[in-house]
Amino acid sequence: MNFNTHYEIKDKHAFLSPSKHYWINWDIEKLRTSFKNAQAAERGTRLHALAAECISLGVKLQNNKTTLSMYVNDALGYKMTAEVPLFYSSNCFGHADALSFNRKLLRIFDLKTGTVSQGSMDQLLIYAALFCLEYHIDPRTIKYDLRIYQFDKAVCYEPSGEEINEIMDIIIELDTYLEEMKVEE
Repeated sequence: MNFNTHYEIKDKHAFLSPSKHYWINWDIEKLRTSFKNAQAAERGTRLHALAAECISLGVKLQNNKTTLSMYVNDALGYKMTAEVPLFYSSNCFGHADALSFNRKLLRIFDLKTGTVSQGSMDQLLIYAALFCLEYHIDPRTIKYDLRIYQFDKAVCYEPSGEEINEIMDIIIELDTYLEEMKVEE
C-alpha cells in the first residue's frame, strides 16, 4: 500500500494530537482554555525569536513601555547577548534569554510573553548558577542583576552570592545522583 505523505504536516504537531490524548475528555470550556493557552505560548515563542533577532542586529524598538520594547532596549543598552546557552551537564542546561558579564557583574534578563502567571526568579537563579559552574566563577565574588520582563514591567532581583552557591550545590548533587542512576540501569 502507498501511504499518503502529507508533507504539509511534517515536523508539526496537532492541537488534538493522539499523543496528547487527554483532550478526548475535555468539555468545550476546557478546549477553549487549552487552545488559548497554546496560542499564547506560540505567540510567546515568536516574540522571543523577534526579541533575539532585534538584540542580535542591534535594532532598538520604539519606547512604548511594553514588555517587549523594555526588554529589547534594556538588553541592547547593557550590550547583552541573546539566547546564551549555559551548560553544566546533559542533565542540567538551558538558554538564558539575554546575558552579559563584565566588571564582575552578571546580568540575566528573561522575557515572559506567553504566560498569565508571574514568572519565577528561580529560573534566573538557576541560570546564574549554571553560568558560575560553566565558567568556574566563585558566585560570592561577583554581583548580579536579574530581571523578569512581564506585564509591561521589569521585576529586578540582586541575589547574594551565597544564594547562587546553594543552587550550584543542588545542581551538582542532583546531577551526580542522576549519573549514578544511569549507571545502575
